[in-house]
Amino acid sequence: MSQREGETNYKYEDYASEMAFHRLPQSDTLVGQPIRIALDSGSSYELKVTDKNKVAWRNGSKSGTDWCEAIEVAPNTYFFDMTFKEEQRQCQTFIINTVTRRVLGIRTIMREGDVGKEPRAVQHFSPGILGDLAIPPTGRKPAPTRDLVGLRALYTYNPNQCFEHLYLNAQRFGWHCVVGPLRGEADVELHTVYKFDDNQYVLTWCETGLPVSTVFFHNWDQMKETGKFFAIGEDGAMANTPAGALITKLSMTFYPADSRPV
Repeated sequence: MSQREGETNYKYEDYASEMAFHRLPQSDTLVGQPIRIALDSGSSYELKVTDKNKVAWRNGSKSGTDWCEAIEVAPNTYFFDMTFKEEQRQCQTFIINTVTRRVLGIRTIMREGDVGKEPRAVQHFSPGILGDLAIPPTGRKPAPTRDLVGLRALYTYNPNQCFEHLYLNAQRFGWHCVVGPLRGEADVELHTVYKFDDNQYVLTWCETGLPVSTVFFHNWDQMKETGKFFAIGEDGAMANTPAGALITKLSMTFYPADSRPV
C-alpha cells in the first residue's frame, strides 16, 4: 500500500527523522519490576521489563516478549511504549504514575483495506489502575478534556524544525510548519486530548492525508512534549519514531458562553 493516501505533497520521512532532538532520555527505573495494569475497558496486562528495551507481557490469552521503552516524563510518571513482532500494525502505550497508580492506556491500530476518507489509524483509550485493585488509587482519574481548546502554541522539535498548533475544538486541531522542510505546509487533523494530572496532558492525532498517528505527553510544568509517531513509511514498513519538543504558549482564546466550539 502506498504511503501517500491523501492529497498531501509531502511524505512522513520529510519531517519525522530528526524529531527526537529535544526528547527526554529513556529510563531504566522499571527494569526488573513486575507491572500489573487493569484497564476500565476490561483488558488487563502483566508486564515484566527484563531490559531497557525488552518486556515480557501477557494480555488475556496472548503473551510474548517484545520491544519497549520507558521515559520518566514527570515525577513518578512514565511514558511506556510497546510494539509487537506478531502484530506489527499495532502498538500499545501506557502513561503510568507509580505513586497515584493512575494509568491511561492507548492502543493504536493501523487498519488494512479500504478506509474511505477516514484516517487509517484508529486509537482506543482507557483509564486504568496499576497494581492491586483492592487498594484504591489516588489523584485525578485521566479523562477527556477541553482545556486546550483555544490554545495556540509552538513546538520546537530541533533547531531546524518548529510547528505551530492551534486547538480549534474538542475534535480537531490545526498544525502549521513555521520552520523546517515542510515550511508553509498546514492541515487540520482529528485529535484526542486527555488530562492525566494537573498541567499534564496526553495528545494524540490520526492524520487523514498520510497513514500517521501520534501519542504525546505534555508536561506544562517543564513545557516539554515527549512521545512518538506510529506510521507506515514510504517503503511500506511500520515505523515507530521517537519525538519530543519544547513547548511555547503563544496565546489563548476565550469564547463567550453562547459561542463555544464543540
